[in-house]
Amino acid sequence: RNINRLGCGLAHAHMYPNGVNLMKIKAIIISSLLSAVLAAAMSAHARTVIQNKGSDTLVNVAQAWAEEYQNVAPEVAVAVSGGGSGTGIAAMINGTVDIANASRKMKDKELKQAQDRGQNPVEHVVGYDALAVYLHPDNPMKEMSMSQLKEIYGRKGKAKNWSDLGVTVPGCKGNEIVVVSRQNNSGTYAYFQKAVLGKKGKYRSGTLDMHGSKDVVDLVEKTPCAIGYSGLAYATDHIQTACISKDGNACVSPSVATAVDQSYPIARPLFMYTNGEPQGEIKKYMDWIMSDTGQCIIVKKGYAPMKTVDCK
Repeated sequence: RNINRLGCGLAHAHMYPNGVNLMKIKAIIISSLLSAVLAAAMSAHARTVIQNKGSDTLVNVAQAWAEEYQNVAPEVAVAVSGGGSGTGIAAMINGTVDIANASRKMKDKELKQAQDRGQNPVEHVVGYDALAVYLHPDNPMKEMSMSQLKEIYGRKGKAKNWSDLGVTVPGCKGNEIVVVSRQNNSGTYAYFQKAVLGKKGKYRSGTLDMHGSKDVVDLVEKTPCAIGYSGLAYATDHIQTACISKDGNACVSPSVATAVDQSYPIARPLFMYTNGEPQGEIKKYMDWIMSDTGQCIIVKKGYAPMKTVDCK
């Protein structure tokens, strides 16, 4: 009832003698105050967004870093996407990403393309990975040599059946090797090619080229005849990884430890590229990744740290 009286009073007293509408003035003032409060609130919650794209090998740990960093710097959001090293590097060349993830080094021609577009990619090693060779759990071949891998994956390789390597795989009809690889925009594809097939080596035709690292592992797990390669972080209890030998030496199993000491024959560094030396929030984020906290996250995800850390 009191509100109604107030409303009626205002309704009857809303005009000044000169014609100014008091209600309109109040509405304008209230609207301005609300706008100011909203702007302040938006400003308080404004975020710096760091765009991070690239390597499928690194995408899981990159997402883990981004999620944990929210607790460190709530005002910074790190947007992570995969697509392969080539995708991240292309985005760095085009200037559409802040950090590009890669499981291989940028090529000289890529660096030149970036520089021609005014970009200055700077390389940061953020960890190491053992590139595992995956086999079906029923495959009796527990050890493999680099030369045998070349015979399987190389264009001139002669190993077409598991019997060519002296084994019979249960459940593999015809004993023909199903060769699983990655798409050619993948850094994993490029690194395996260089490490196993040689600098000028080419992949054989007829490989099943998968989009992501997990896709490789999933297919090999379900296919008795298959062999594939992928980062060690994608290993599960439902698949086996081969012990790999090189130059007649004893075989070495993929692990965080053998990736760190480089005794595993297919160990590789993992990279992040920034446009120039990182500044501002990007520098703070990169420094945090290199800290013990950031490096312990990469260990937890199955990769090797780029420095010695004590993770409890």
